[in-house]
Amino acid sequence: MTKHGMTKLEAIQAATVRAAEVLGMSQEIGQVEEGFFADIIAVSNNPLTDIKSLEDIQYVIKEGYLYKDRNKQ
Repeated sequence: MTKHGMTKLEAIQAATVRAAEVLGMSQEIGQVEEGFFADIIAVSNNPLTDIKSLEDIQYVIKEGYLYKDRNKQ
């Protein structure tokens, strides 16, 4: 998305907040907020500085469970 003119923030929002709005689910998903359903990824660096940092996932929280690649330090 950033290759086609979106800012890094716009690209992240397109995959989260805006996607939830399009699905009509903005009161349930798309944000990290109490009472919302959320699967979360953690990355080492700030994706607003380097969007490619989203490719280097350190761990995932899905349905309340933490998943970590044992091959990563």
